[in-house]
Amino acid sequence: MKTHPKIMFYHDGRHPHMYRYEPPMSKDEMNAMIDELVSTSVDAVVYCLGEGRTMLHDTQVGELLGHNVDKWDHAAFRRVHQNAASLINKGHDPLQLICDRAHEKNLLFYANLIVNAGGPDSVPMRCSDFRKNNTHLEIGASGNVDESFKGYDHLDFQHNEARDERFALIEETITKYPIDGFELNLFSAPWFFQPEKAYESRQIMTDWISKIYEITKQGNSNKELVVRIPNNIDRCLSLGFDPEKWVELGIVDALVGQIEEYIINPVNDLRSLVKITSESKCRVYAALGFDVNTDRLKTASASITRAIASNYWDQGIDGLYLTQWFAEWPYSPEFYDKLRDLPHRDIMDYKDKFYFIPKYSTAHFSSSPEISTQKDQKANNFLPVTLNTSNTKKFILPVADNLEKWEQQERVHDVLLRIRIQDITELNEFEFKINNKKLPFSLCRKINQLYVMPGSAPRDRVMGGYWFIFHLTSEYWPVKGNNEIDITLLNRESDLSDEIICKVIDIELETKYLKGKNFHREFSDLELGPHEFRGS
Repeated sequence: MKTHPKIMFYHDGRHPHMYRYEPPMSKDEMNAMIDELVSTSVDAVVYCLGEGRTMLHDTQVGELLGHNVDKWDHAAFRRVHQNAASLINKGHDPLQLICDRAHEKNLLFYANLIVNAGGPDSVPMRCSDFRKNNTHLEIGASGNVDESFKGYDHLDFQHNEARDERFALIEETITKYPIDGFELNLFSAPWFFQPEKAYESRQIMTDWISKIYEITKQGNSNKELVVRIPNNIDRCLSLGFDPEKWVELGIVDALVGQIEEYIINPVNDLRSLVKITSESKCRVYAALGFDVNTDRLKTASASITRAIASNYWDQGIDGLYLTQWFAEWPYSPEFYDKLRDLPHRDIMDYKDKFYFIPKYSTAHFSSSPEISTQKDQKANNFLPVTLNTSNTKKFILPVADNLEKWEQQERVHDVLLRIRIQDITELNEFEFKINNKKLPFSLCRKINQLYVMPGSAPRDRVMGGYWFIFHLTSEYWPVKGNNEIDITLLNRESDLSDEIICKVIDIELETKYLKGKNFHREFSDLELGPHEFRGS
């Protein structure tokens, strides 16, 4: 059996799994979530225990999802209850089944708990009686918190009863099942204390985690405790989390640093976590999402995933944590292609990569505890960004490619910088720079998308504008590491209303490689000829 996983795969067990099978669910169907990941680069499956408040296995201290429901308001919730209950009634504990199946197929298996989901009003069909009967344990019950606070109806860990109920469930899972580790998900619902008391309450959280760590190691020192947190130390402290103290005390085996739930994010900076663990045995994993979710791109391609993963590896992490990738089900050949490359930073080095600056306006970002803080700190590292006349906007784009190295082997096919600007006309003038070098328009292809017909764009027809696409020659290639891109609006169309605001809405950079010197890119090249300027 493997020891320290390099690639961990989070699976919530519901959306592409227990929701999809008609009841009664069979053992083989339950095991399918493991079988679909066999012989990939995945070392460990991380399985979410229900939805946090209620479970989907044969727990004696927690509550089965739906056990307290008479009339269902959601057919999928009814189905997941039926499937879990039918397996349990036949003597097949769903958690035991997939744990055994993972080990049979030489995969590590970690249980995961969303530690602090919302109260009874948050998806009530999935709520536990404990939460319904103990609203006095919620953060908002103190009377000191505004109702707009996102954690208003979450458990307040100042209360022993709140911590004890969670601990009992964790202890049962660790001691009853032959899992290889347990993950505390403190990220997805990161509010455990009243905002004004969170920092001073961090010792409460440290003591609670220490208690869990002791249980984890009893009888099997190889069993691990993993904690998922925001990627920023200051943000952690403001929530009552003290990862530096946890590492110092040796009460965590691994930290997963995350910046949002779904979106694959090029600006996820794990260096603060790498720094605090550098002299310890604690490992650091970068949470790697799967979704781009712009008006033009939905799921991250292999080249996007490769680019972001390479940037993460270059920060000195120990592994990748694939969060929400189960949402790509049913899994396509490209899904498996992405998995194949991920552990191999050196192999990804000479393969195509697609970098971009993420959009702050995408729907999933609004649920993240991290985005507002990072947006304030790095205002131009989330799009869109407004352009005013003669005012230069600077953007930082991290790039993992060593283009000079591969150019020496004549493997670089093309380097594309794409910038899309909204609400401009053909008469607007701009200046573009990369790393303080002004880009000549002789390298640029300009594409008019001032208006996009409904149905011709995958997401939002109003995100039109003009594309400025530069096929960069080696003089203007990005360097390995951070690259500065400067955009200046030199003049603005005078007869446009002041209400029309010029915005940068896309910045993308693609590196494309040949399979070898003088090699073709694709088989179609042999018929169609060179296409250095195709793919604009």
